[in-house]
Amino acid sequence: MALMRVSDFHPAGFDTELRPALEDIRIGRWRSTRDLLDKTPSWAQRTFRSQVLASAAAQSDAVEAWGRESRDHQYRMMWARVLVQRALHAHSRGMRHEALLLADAARQACDLASTFVPDDPVPWVAWLALAPLDSPRLWERRPENQERCWEPGIPPGPWGLLWQAHRRDPFNREAWHRGMHALLAYEDSTHIAVRFSQWGAQLAPRGSAVNVLPLYTHLERFRRRTNRDETPRLHWAPSAISFYTLRGLEEWFRHADVTTRSPLDLNYLAQALHHGGHPARDVFEAIGSCVTRTPWQDVAPDGRHWQEEFLQAHHLQLRESRPTRPRGSM
Repeated sequence: MALMRVSDFHPAGFDTELRPALEDIRIGRWRSTRDLLDKTPSWAQRTFRSQVLASAAAQSDAVEAWGRESRDHQYRMMWARVLVQRALHAHSRGMRHEALLLADAARQACDLASTFVPDDPVPWVAWLALAPLDSPRLWERRPENQERCWEPGIPPGPWGLLWQAHRRDPFNREAWHRGMHALLAYEDSTHIAVRFSQWGAQLAPRGSAVNVLPLYTHLERFRRRTNRDETPRLHWAPSAISFYTLRGLEEWFRHADVTTRSPLDLNYLAQALHHGGHPARDVFEAIGSCVTRTPWQDVAPDGRHWQEEFLQAHHLQLRESRPTRPRGSM
């Protein structure tokens, strides 16, 4: 297997219909985005497609051009998405004042977009994405980020926003990830985020991507570990982690729609299975060429490229699961 380059992974993943629209919006063309959103069959796909498109559109003026010609409901949703992406980008670059201004504009856009198609979960998911930008101190947060969770033991946070998204599209993948990100931003340790992810996985129906949410918090725990001598094998071997790894395999991978599976989820599952000492050939084969930088860069030893880490795991899994030749055969 040839060494893959970082550029080989396409943000559209397995979604071949998304690819041309994404290329168009990168160069300022928005009509294919509108047409694609008009024919998107599910809330889950709409959430994924709009997030990928907004990430690209945030770096162009495509959606602004769209708004000058038509302010339909698809535009309203995409404009909210773009403003959220710009706020998150400014925050990640340490541009606090600009991030606050963009976040205020994004909240207003999300609120307006939610009135155009009341059943659409995406404006609520986008609004929820802003929660990690708020203060870790509860009393300093915006009201929507101080709400009580319906699960005992989870501290106050953006749970009204999560509920609004959840009741429109139960176990919306991005919504639950955004809730997890808020807890990781608010809390000093990963303990509460781990508990939140496990709670979501226990509630999630078979085939839901929320079944693999604990894999993300366990990787975050590994990133933040204080014992730098702890290897991936030691971290993923305990039975408590293996339980959720195998649960992700059986409850998500075995039953999810193969056309809408997230490449990130597949890579996280393959990594957790491999370092937990479990067979993962089927998952590696499902990944195909959609290899993502995360989680492999986080578990690669110092000096090893993340692609090498993936390829070694891939090779070992295929070698170890190769059928044994019967005795006496040639």
